Amino acid sequence: MQFCGFALRNNLFLAPMAGVTDRPFRRLARKMGAGMAVSEMVTSNSLLYGSVKTRRRANHAGEPEPVSVQIAGADPNMLAEAARYNAAGGAEIIDINMGCPAKKVCNVMAGSALMQDEALVARILDAVVRAVPETPVTLKMRTGWNQASKNAVVIARIAEDCGVRAIAIHGRTRADQYTGEAEYDTIAEVKRQVGIPVIANGDIDSPEKAKFVLDYTKADGVMIGRAAQGRPWIFREIEHFLTTGKLLQLPDLSEIYALLSEHLCDLYEFYGEAAAIGIARKHISWYTRGLPNSAAFRKTMNALPDRKSQEAAIHDFFRQTPQKYSEI
Repeated sequence: MQFCGFALRNNLFLAPMAGVTDRPFRRLARKMGAGMAVSEMVTSNSLLYGSVKTRRRANHAGEPEPVSVQIAGADPNMLAEAARYNAAGGAEIIDINMGCPAKKVCNVMAGSALMQDEALVARILDAVVRAVPETPVTLKMRTGWNQASKNAVVIARIAEDCGVRAIAIHGRTRADQYTGEAEYDTIAEVKRQVGIPVIANGDIDSPEKAKFVLDYTKADGVMIGRAAQGRPWIFREIEHFLTTGKLLQLPDLSEIYALLSEHLCDLYEFYGEAAAIGIARKHISWYTRGLPNSAAFRKTMNALPDRKSQEAAIHDFFRQTPQKYSEI
């Protein structure tokens, strides 16, 4: 797939998720078949550029191209400055966050809250596109602020007019948060109304669902978020199904153990052991959900204080678990 001037392996995207899609997760998703991975959002507040968290989020060493960095904020000038800062630091695509429904983001009129003010959206998009004329700018948004104000089509047209190169749309409003089911009619209408690539997002959790959404919306690609947590192989599953029409066999437990071990090793090295222990716990929980005795295992895991004890516990858990899903 050609996307913003880059040749991608396929049209499958890892969604940006705060606290989740760090460099170790992005690299693993790409290895497992994602065509592109977008970073977790970086604030546009220049006072935070020097923070450890911001520097870590902007660390893309060893990632395959294109490097896509998501920025968030509500002030056009600050977002333009953030775009320039990240482009100078190696970002090859700048993505603007207008999709995050979190209160701490929306309460400062950033994220999906911006969709309430179409004039401000236009000023932001124009400022960012002008700030980085050599770097493609993309937009992540929702279908609207609430069910009474689904204005994704209007904002998509504004984005296209401002020079935004592609749009990803989550099939819920901000008010929906992550409740109910995503709807794809709005995404399909946006695709009909604009000429730039449209990426569909929301509740895409299987190869069959990915194909359905692509067929229904005529979108150019799909974006996977929560379904990839603890299941990075979902990208190869979808890629295989879209290519062959056949479902891949589920991974056996030995492969899951190997992938989890690789992921954790990268986390320990990226964050340092002290910080990585807590971060590793949520990933371990996601990888082991649904497996026999996983609830008791997670309870024990959450009390372990260091890398050595975590790795030993994971080894013992997988050694004692049947190696094929068919045996569970």
